[in-house]
Amino acid sequence: MRATRRTLAALLVLAAAVSCTAAHGDDAEPPHASAVLTPYERLLPAPVSARASGGAGYAFGPGTVIRTGPGPGEEVRRVGELLAEQLRGPSGLPLPVVDGEEGSGDGDGIRLRLDARARELGAEGYRLRTTPSGITLTAHAPAGLFRGGQTLRQLLPVRGAGEVPGGDVTDTPRFAYRGAMVDIARHHFPVDQVKRYVDQLAQYKINTLHVHLTDDQGWRIAVDSWPRLAAYGGASEVGGGPGGHWTKDEYRDLVAYAARRYVDVVPEIDMPGHVNAALASYAELNCDGKAPERYTGIKVGFSSLCVGEERTYEFIDDVLGELAALTPGRYLHIGGDEAHSTPAADYAAFMDRAQAVVAKHGKTVVAWHQLANARPAPGAVLQYWGTDKTAAAEKAAVATAARSGHPVILSPADRAYLDMKYDKATKPGLAWAGYVPVQRSYSWNPGTHLPDVPESAVLGVEAPLWTETIATRADWELMAFPRLLGIAELGWSPSASLAWPGYRERLAAQGPRLTAQDTAYYRAPEVPWE
Repeated sequence: MRATRRTLAALLVLAAAVSCTAAHGDDAEPPHASAVLTPYERLLPAPVSARASGGAGYAFGPGTVIRTGPGPGEEVRRVGELLAEQLRGPSGLPLPVVDGEEGSGDGDGIRLRLDARARELGAEGYRLRTTPSGITLTAHAPAGLFRGGQTLRQLLPVRGAGEVPGGDVTDTPRFAYRGAMVDIARHHFPVDQVKRYVDQLAQYKINTLHVHLTDDQGWRIAVDSWPRLAAYGGASEVGGGPGGHWTKDEYRDLVAYAARRYVDVVPEIDMPGHVNAALASYAELNCDGKAPERYTGIKVGFSSLCVGEERTYEFIDDVLGELAALTPGRYLHIGGDEAHSTPAADYAAFMDRAQAVVAKHGKTVVAWHQLANARPAPGAVLQYWGTDKTAAAEKAAVATAARSGHPVILSPADRAYLDMKYDKATKPGLAWAGYVPVQRSYSWNPGTHLPDVPESAVLGVEAPLWTETIATRADWELMAFPRLLGIAELGWSPSASLAWPGYRERLAAQGPRLTAQDTAYYRAPEVPWE
């Protein structure tokens, strides 16, 4: 009798879960249903279209190969090799990569195909079809094949070997720019840790890594023409630690590593404020010719380059020129926030010249949204980090710039800042923008978030991680995960798919995958983790 009651109760829970999952109501709070979702319903970010066929799927085995044909080209071959590497680890299968089409009737694995006619898929879209004879990934460009490969990883069991159920996925991104930022200036982190983050980002279709390389507490990139920046200015960090910096070869290695995963690196040299590490390194950058002490606290707004000195502009030309030569991507970020020690007129004059230097070196300016109160150069991108409480006039300045043709990246601090505490019990992190639990981080719409900024002006979204209180990989990952996955979905998925009840179930299904990858994540109480 007790066994019968347990069976009946389980069936009732299952029925309720399926009903709530099907409803997808914004206000519904479904029970823990992720255990009964099909692999196609678990995908994160949510694709444009995904459906199980109901038929047999494809079973991975020792004979499975990855075929890159017809006429693959070197880049598609590289996509196949990387996908094989990602799948071999958890599955233990050999997964050789073979050029060309199948040699016989039925397929024997994964087929990667470029289709010049599939223009509707754009640069990153893809189609994925699974049948008993194999899996076919089709895209218009190699980046789309890579994104589709990350979807395939989620369709496989967490440990890698097993069956992908029959079905179809068609997918394209909502926004072109889907980013994450890491601050290595407040606390220094080695390149290998940032590479690990690149892999974590790419798995969820984030395509941009913004690296905050310099601040009051440390200068983290070698500059040949100003060697003391890294040697002296890099030898400090918050709390008085030893700091450190990246060599140019290390930076090149990171950029190449990210590029193979279709992640662009956007470097940031913050100016005219947040520059104490530079001022401490070279007395000539100070208006009084006296270098201050290195700084290891977390206050902001007290430092400024000497706007009236020509040597200042020789400095930024040298620094940005060397960095531009190392960075194949289109953007250079020049900061521009919290320049409280620079008078408004001086700030505007300085940013005019700094933007001209960026253009001189063939790059497009990205700056924090305070640039809207100066004179943004044609095409300059504004990164908005305000909160719900930001003054209406400040938001209006961004909207005016957007209407004038300046794309906007949205990083609202009370939604997307990964260093904000989840709640008062969170040990690392800050709370100046308020607590940001997982549901709040996810529950906003980038297309309508800023008044009078239409979706057409939104370049995308970015989740910054500032490191005043973060000095270890464990704290980094605890603060980034799982909130980063929600920002990834806001950037990729169609707006019609953005509903918390369905998202929390799909997020819960990612728990075992994060655990298997040794990712230290916060088990948010509002998510029914598996």
